Amino acid sequence: MPLRRLIGLGCALGLASLGLSSPASAAEVWPVPPDATITVDGHGYGHGRGLSQYGAEHAAAARVGYRGILDHYYPGTSRGTAGGSVRVWLSVGDIGNAVVVDASPKLRVQKTGGGTSWLLAKQRKKASRWRIVPQGDRSSRVQYRTRGWHTLRTVRGAVEFAAGGAKIRLHNNDGTATSYRGVIRSVPSSAGNRIAVNVLGMEPYLRGVVPSETYASLWHPATLAAQAVAARSYAAHQRAARASKPFDLCDTESCQVYGGASAEYPTTDDAVRKTQGEILTYDGEPAFTEFSASNGGWSAAGDEPYLVAMEDPWASAADDRYVDWSVDLSDDQIEKAWPEIGDLEGLTVDGRDGHGEWGGRAGTITVTGDQGEVTMPATTFTTRFHLYSAWLTFSVTEKAG
Repeated sequence: MPLRRLIGLGCALGLASLGLSSPASAAEVWPVPPDATITVDGHGYGHGRGLSQYGAEHAAAARVGYRGILDHYYPGTSRGTAGGSVRVWLSVGDIGNAVVVDASPKLRVQKTGGGTSWLLAKQRKKASRWRIVPQGDRSSRVQYRTRGWHTLRTVRGAVEFAAGGAKIRLHNNDGTATSYRGVIRSVPSSAGNRIAVNVLGMEPYLRGVVPSETYASLWHPATLAAQAVAARSYAAHQRAARASKPFDLCDTESCQVYGGASAEYPTTDDAVRKTQGEILTYDGEPAFTEFSASNGGWSAAGDEPYLVAMEDPWASAADDRYVDWSVDLSDDQIEKAWPEIGDLEGLTVDGRDGHGEWGGRAGTITVTGDQGEVTMPATTFTTRFHLYSAWLTFSVTEKAG
């Protein structure tokens, strides 16, 4: 949710500031002639619910503390604490179902959940890498690399790499490598498939999240502290909601971006320490603290009472380049995305939320052609063309001549 998608004044909120008085607008239609250019103008970056990262930075620049920022973006929440560990799916961390790490002096392989372990440096001193390879769904082969891959042993059940508190360097399927704290497990996710899951304490996890979701070297301490509390709360909420699943969180913007120990930075480490254990709660449970890079001037309502639609006084600062944005599309691009419509003839926006310019964020977008039409959630359209948010409008320019 963040600079990935790139990437407060505590106050009593009346009905007007909550945006409850504005009705949703009627459907809007733009005819599209042949070879037209469609300009998309928009506000914000991301879904706009909860904390606006750029807004938080503007508030911090105005000397609003991190708790004031949180009170503004999550009205009605209380404060609590959370600790323990989290399980994070490393989205590119398996290479053909194998978990591959660099050899190191403290590296061990052990059965998940405790039991037998092996100090790998003593097993094969010349190994440069180690990996866990599934053998069916119930066993794992532990292999090492010298001039090729060799099997050390086969272990019944799932196993994991640990390094006694030292970092573990994991090789990714995109050719990169990332260092992590905690342990890295080879976890069965479905029949015949394994994923890499990093299990570590909440606080070291946040050290890899907060710099991945902010400009750690530039932003104010209050911004970073607010992000730390929001990220910790979100993690605690997801951990409770997904207790029966193979992992609690992913490492991408679909959850919150996590860069492991490789992402750690001094300023965000300070923010994590300053807010250690602190979360937001609602009715005694961790709050679902959604956040996005920029709400563009209005936050969007979510599914929780504290995720409210309201005009944001901190969203119009000149350095927030996502408050206003513009992207040009051709009719050919839209026709290629949905070829079943034939030649594009029109665009329709419906179901706006009623908050802000143009009637607010779009609910649905319909693309109409000479052979049919497709109606979709506005977020489907924005994702297809890498647009920043669903708070958008169109203008159509005919081809000259």
